[in-house]
Amino acid sequence: MSFDGAAMEGVRLVRYGELVPCKTAFIDAHTPGSDAKENFTIIGGGVSESPDQHVHIIEPHGFNIGAAGQPPRCRNSLHSHRTAEVFWVLSGRWRFFWGRRGDAGEVVLNPGDIIDIPTGIFRGFENVGTDYGMIMAILGGDDAGGGVIWAPQVIEDAAAHGLVLGENGKLYDSKRGQSLPEGVGPMPKLTEAELADYPELSPAEVVGWGVRRYDDMVALANPKPVKVIGERGIIRDRPGFEVDMITRASATERTHAHDRPSVLMPARGHWRVTWTGGECVMAPGDTCSVPAGLEHAAVPSMEGEAALYHVVATDDPAGPSMRG
Repeated sequence: MSFDGAAMEGVRLVRYGELVPCKTAFIDAHTPGSDAKENFTIIGGGVSESPDQHVHIIEPHGFNIGAAGQPPRCRNSLHSHRTAEVFWVLSGRWRFFWGRRGDAGEVVLNPGDIIDIPTGIFRGFENVGTDYGMIMAILGGDDAGGGVIWAPQVIEDAAAHGLVLGENGKLYDSKRGQSLPEGVGPMPKLTEAELADYPELSPAEVVGWGVRRYDDMVALANPKPVKVIGERGIIRDRPGFEVDMITRASATERTHAHDRPSVLMPARGHWRVTWTGGECVMAPGDTCSVPAGLEHAAVPSMEGEAALYHVVATDDPAGPSMRG
């Protein structure tokens, strides 16, 4: 199997500078403090609730790749997912918090750091840096668990600012003259009995299990790539995909192929990806989908620090975290 450079660039490679944002992706799009965020769906359908969401690569990979961009002090409201939600920080300084009210625990991450947030808990995140920042996301499953589960107060706050989420998973904006269609009711809020099933995990249970720092991963990725998330990863989880980190010390020009699509995401430095019939150079923020069966290799293209996240699906079903 071979692909020419134009095909790889136009279909398989999404450049950071060409990402198309959606500013109305979720129910808190009008809520003060959350109304300046941008959502990006890079691979797969994602979990956006807006018809305005642009999807760069539709082909199923077994997982979704997205991103969130936010100015300082902008936050993403408390929500939960039924499958894995993994973030790594591309730029900026980010506070992740969790719990029914967002006060069960928190951790601050910096560029290159990664967090695998346990399923079944409410979580949110905020840019606490001094400039616009971006976090990259990996969501388990082709349908990402069927969407977002919002904390009840998020739904209430959104309604006060003109946005209603229908039980069909679509947003309706009264500021645009929209209302729920006939026969479609509002998304029901979780009851107190249902909320009891969402645990208040301690910092040790979240940070100790699911957070790894960039510098530590770089140290471990020598002389071979470090498996960051996987059955034998330094985060022991089986979310339906595996995440490795490759550095200059562990990169090789030997080509290899997978029996399913894989994704390359540079965190530091520039990387040259070569395959039969072509090559491209990637920078941090770029996302490359490598087709199944395509022999390829990735090595740093310039001197200096270089680190790359590699994501590939496994045969494990997307579902609850293997925490504990």
